[in-house]
Amino acid sequence: MKYSLVIFDLDGTILNTLDDLADSLNASLKNNALSTYTVEEVRFMVGNGIRKLIERAVPGAEANPKFQKVYDDFVEYYRNHCLEKTAPYQGMTECLKELKARGCKIAVNTNKDEVAAIELCKRFFPGLIDCISGGKDSIPVKPSPLGVYSICKKLGLCAGNTCGAEEKPDEKILSGLLFVGDSDVDIATGINAGIDAVGAEWGFRGKAFLIEHGAKMTAAAPLDLLNLIV
Repeated sequence: MKYSLVIFDLDGTILNTLDDLADSLNASLKNNALSTYTVEEVRFMVGNGIRKLIERAVPGAEANPKFQKVYDDFVEYYRNHCLEKTAPYQGMTECLKELKARGCKIAVNTNKDEVAAIELCKRFFPGLIDCISGGKDSIPVKPSPLGVYSICKKLGLCAGNTCGAEEKPDEKILSGLLFVGDSDVDIATGINAGIDAVGAEWGFRGKAFLIEHGAKMTAAAPLDLLNLIV
């Protein structure tokens, strides 16, 4: 196979989480007497992590005295309601199973709260995800490449201590990695990490948006990825 490790974004790539994200955002806004948003509006607000989502949603962003409370309410609400409407995209489970059958390692690099990301992957893809790097204070969010590099270290792809969470692996390692995501953030993460990236047309943004933001390869559906990976 061309790639030994495929790293997926989560929201809008392996899982359609949009409705639960919108519901959680609106619940936290309502709880703080702030205006809510439609699902379509939230579609273009997600992708850069929770803090950026709340910055976009709260008038005045961090200058608003309600900002931190909305943020905290969102984290708590979403952790308890992240499974209500979320589901894998059609063909995604089959795609992951086929990749595993071909000997490929699978990881997730997401800006989503890591606790929620782990719970979602356990629920929908048991035994299929080898490593998860989610949003946490110790690693900058995408498009920083450090989540990708930490995955390399956790999966033992670096000989000895030749790379760490903050160090770029050598080119031989990077040439065997592929990043799959549905947003400009994901394409930029692949570019910043020095690895190939594929735009997921089925996600939150669409093909035209992905190409406009630097995607050199796109896939129309999850199973189409197999043709790019062999």
